[in-house]
Amino acid sequence: MIAPTIPEDLVLGATVAAAAAFVVTNAALRPGSQLFGSTLVAGRNPQEVALTYDDGPNDDATGELLNLLARHNARATFFMIGRFVRQRPEIVRAVQAAGHLIGNHTETHPWLAWQSARVIREELRTCNEALEDALGAPVRYFRPPHGARRPAVMRIARELGLTTVQWNVMGFDWEPIGADGIVRHVDRGLARAQRRGVGANILLHDGYDQAMGTDRSATVKATGALLERFSREGKRVVTVDAWG
Repeated sequence: MIAPTIPEDLVLGATVAAAAAFVVTNAALRPGSQLFGSTLVAGRNPQEVALTYDDGPNDDATGELLNLLARHNARATFFMIGRFVRQRPEIVRAVQAAGHLIGNHTETHPWLAWQSARVIREELRTCNEALEDALGAPVRYFRPPHGARRPAVMRIARELGLTTVQWNVMGFDWEPIGADGIVRHVDRGLARAQRRGVGANILLHDGYDQAMGTDRSATVKATGALLERFSREGKRVVTVDAWG
């Protein structure tokens, strides 16, 4: 039996569609992509690093990080989930009192790239409300869960006065790799940032989007090791508002 010949225009159309789908998915999920709108990633000084923590506030872990950061006289950026903010406003206020920057990480941590405009707005708005009720101050920075976004996400964030922040270094601390494994992943990202002549925006987690009370002791231990090294190397630890 002779296989049917597929018309060239159909082959070309399928190829173009596949390429377009790849471009769109890449723009939606790659942290450094600027295709859907400008995002804040890092500054141009390779001696600057930002420690950023997602998915809090979280019992124990957030407080342990505050103590550790205070010992090193360092400031970090915490992107918080609204529903946890409502459960632990006292932790949010402690983070603020210690001089750290706090940002919006949505109300429930959905993949925003696949949500309707109504859901996107509600996720950002209600998280802003929770944070501003706890802090008594406006929130200016936002990190989309998983880094996922599309043009509507960027537009709605701007309308709410939020700057979208991504990252260029990942600790993979949601995996069971221990503090040493986290540091190894961070080191690879730091080396890439150094080669590119840019600062390092390090993604870590002080919580877990599914539940309060998640053990993040490995992240705390890794943070301690990183802070000690940054001090020896003369790195400047900044919050993301230093970059924009």
